[in-house]
Amino acid sequence: MDLLNAIVALLNFVVIPATAYGAQLALGALGVTLIYGILRFSNFAHGDTMALGTGFVILITWWFQAMGLHFGPLPTALIALPFGIAVTAAFVLLTDRVVYRFYRRQKAAPVILVIVSMGVMFIMNGLTRFLIGVEEIRFDDGERFLINANDFKQVTGLAEGLALKSTQALTIATAVVVVAALFWFLNRTRTGKSMRAFSDNEDLALLSGINPEKVVAVTWILSAGLAVIAGTLYGLDKSFKAFNYFQLLLPIFASAIVGGLGNPLGAIAGGFLIAFSEVGFTYAWKKVATYVLPDALAPEGLAQLLSTDYKFAVSFAILVVVLLFKPTGLFKGKAV
Repeated sequence: MDLLNAIVALLNFVVIPATAYGAQLALGALGVTLIYGILRFSNFAHGDTMALGTGFVILITWWFQAMGLHFGPLPTALIALPFGIAVTAAFVLLTDRVVYRFYRRQKAAPVILVIVSMGVMFIMNGLTRFLIGVEEIRFDDGERFLINANDFKQVTGLAEGLALKSTQALTIATAVVVVAALFWFLNRTRTGKSMRAFSDNEDLALLSGINPEKVVAVTWILSAGLAVIAGTLYGLDKSFKAFNYFQLLLPIFASAIVGGLGNPLGAIAGGFLIAFSEVGFTYAWKKVATYVLPDALAPEGLAQLLSTDYKFAVSFAILVVVLLFKPTGLFKGKAV
């Protein structure tokens, strides 16, 4: 019985939260790796693209709620999500036309584009705060739990109750569908194959008649869509606060680099590696250890390796180690 309680506690506080968080990081890292792989620069504005896009989704959600439109047990934000993606995609396409296109035509070095993206990041950050404010916002109006802890205890008779939030299940299911659709698009459609060819060899792709402006536009649209989906899922699962998405930039980039920057499969693997590392290092293991260890060996303290205040330090440490010893990442992306 103690072993079952330990497994439930582990699922409740480590496996389920880390899986949901990993799915959110993976979607964000996919957007980063698409920009890097095709446009060949690290987009530091990606975190604030997530924030701005989620802000659009929240504003549209509030509008729908004011009209009395709801989505039953699911969050109303899911109805608003396609509209939020469309507005964000239009915004980033406008940004590309006004800002990035000039430097692309000048054949500017990637480091110049990185600096430019930092300027765009600050503008997006300010715009997000202007539109929706700086306060914490909770916009999940659906059913809160798919599995309730108290109901689980009553059914199983265990001391530990398993709780699965609807937003966690929604995050995992959405991530699976989005990733499958993205890989199908990149591998099966003519536009997707053109993007892969452009990424592998730009000069040869241009000689083959591939329209570079179309590839760039589709890349920005896909990246914006992934950013808005990841940001909305993160906001539903936790809450929305503009500055939180700026902080997410570190684990998202760490996910992309650890997996292999420019490699979509690596971005997914990196997202889950970073998520499980962050959750595992900052979780207080006392409860699980008390169930599985004899009383004499049970820890007196929390058995917590790091405080949750240092969660992002885990991402940074993993990022530094990978950059020092394997800069191409686990799946051999492009060297940073």
